[in-house]
Amino acid sequence: MLQLKTAVRLASFRQPLKKALLTAARLGVSAVEIDARRELHPSGLSQTALRHVRKLLEDLNLRVAAVAFPTRRGYEVEADLQPRIEGTRSAMRLAYRLGARIVVNHLGEIPQQPAARDTLRQSLCDLARFGDREGAHLAVLTCGATPQQVRELVDELPEATLHLALDPGELATFGIRAEAMAAECGCPVRYVYATDGVTDPARGRGVEVPLGRGVVDFPALLGKLEEQGYDGYLCIRRHPSDQALQEISHALEYLQALFQ
Repeated sequence: MLQLKTAVRLASFRQPLKKALLTAARLGVSAVEIDARRELHPSGLSQTALRHVRKLLEDLNLRVAAVAFPTRRGYEVEADLQPRIEGTRSAMRLAYRLGARIVVNHLGEIPQQPAARDTLRQSLCDLARFGDREGAHLAVLTCGATPQQVRELVDELPEATLHLALDPGELATFGIRAEAMAAECGCPVRYVYATDGVTDPARGRGVEVPLGRGVVDFPALLGKLEEQGYDGYLCIRRHPSDQALQEISHALEYLQALFQ
């Protein structure tokens, strides 16, 4: 049976790390997502600083659900690819040291051009092998890729190479149903955001909205996740706004009501 395990992306609070952790603890979530580029960069983290962060998490009864490592380009782009790979590896090491098993980044485009597609496959295989050794894996956001496009990529990769992170609100802005992605992508869902969105034909694009006010069918998504034995977190993420704290609090109430 699917259990409610809530997390929150600390960057949503727009607060320094310690203050954001205190805010998360007051809200009553079980875990947090930490940004390895802006909040806790691996290259500047000493053993003493790491122990301090782990002690603070322990004192607040919080776990680390995942480490985010957002990059400007995807893993199919040759330009500056090696630094991107090395940065992702560092984030995976950091995640493991913080007790997490997931690093989240966007996949990038799924190209049709043979050279770029081969670059993407090689990058994902390299990171999957590294994750097997280090104990933390990359879970990718697929943005506007369709379930069929993701499935075709999965079929070209060795088994257990690709792990998925679902952002239902972002998928909704592309007209993609999160439950369809979970059912048809052909790879395990390892991380799920609690987000919502709507399509806006007048503006020519979709927009994110507070949880429960968009088109995402969360009961259907939760049912699909339960079928697949998902045991991870539902991480609340809101783009920084003046009402972020209130919206996150309402999102927690919405999730709790779904599990009653």
